[in-house]
Amino acid sequence: MRPVNKGNCLIDQNGHQIIFSHYSDAKGYLIQRLGHYCSYCERSIRASLAVEHIQPQSRQQDLGKTWSNLLLACVNCNSTKKDTDVNSTNIGDYLWPDTDNTYRAMTYYPNGPIHPNPRMPGHLQQKAQNSINLFGLNKTPANNSKATDERWIGRIDVWGIAEESKADLKDNDTPQMRRQIVKTAQANGHFSIWMTVFHDDPDMLSRLIDAFPGTCRNCFDPSNGYMPVKRPGGQC
Repeated sequence: MRPVNKGNCLIDQNGHQIIFSHYSDAKGYLIQRLGHYCSYCERSIRASLAVEHIQPQSRQQDLGKTWSNLLLACVNCNSTKKDTDVNSTNIGDYLWPDTDNTYRAMTYYPNGPIHPNPRMPGHLQQKAQNSINLFGLNKTPANNSKATDERWIGRIDVWGIAEESKADLKDNDTPQMRRQIVKTAQANGHFSIWMTVFHDDPDMLSRLIDAFPGTCRNCFDPSNGYMPVKRPGGQC
């Protein structure tokens, strides 16, 4: 999951906090700050991207229109999570893209799966797994015969595109090629896959971090090749 910073609550031109009449009114602001990407599976979604409640509105109605409780989600991630009872007591059992360095906590592989980062402490691996399970990011035909979504196929496809892009860059390393690769990444989404494939190219990592709106720069150390680091104030 891409770690994001959606910013503080919205303020109008008179300095007053914007109060949404309906949570869906936040969608445009969230897209403006985070881009057209699912906050969980990282797909690029131009249609059917929904406002998602971290703590479900069905259980926490007082948070239904609260900016800090809102992110963006695709149909698959939203429907998988449904109204799972995430609340103030157990919210810390999961890792969240707007408060933790979720990229640091998860590892991506060429054949599609997402797993907890084995280099993380055991309790953080468990929280990463909880988040993976919550949104069904581990669904594949191999472990869920009833899985109807194809998010895992999308990850395989984008991994292949990223690898081809890296090979093209090796043959023709120009500023123009680097800019084109970034545009390709923006169009296809899956920030974490691009970051994983280009892990040994600090310039590309910096470009990718800048290219995806709202990516939390504090989660990456520019003095150490943009290696992921613990997010200030986060669990990881």
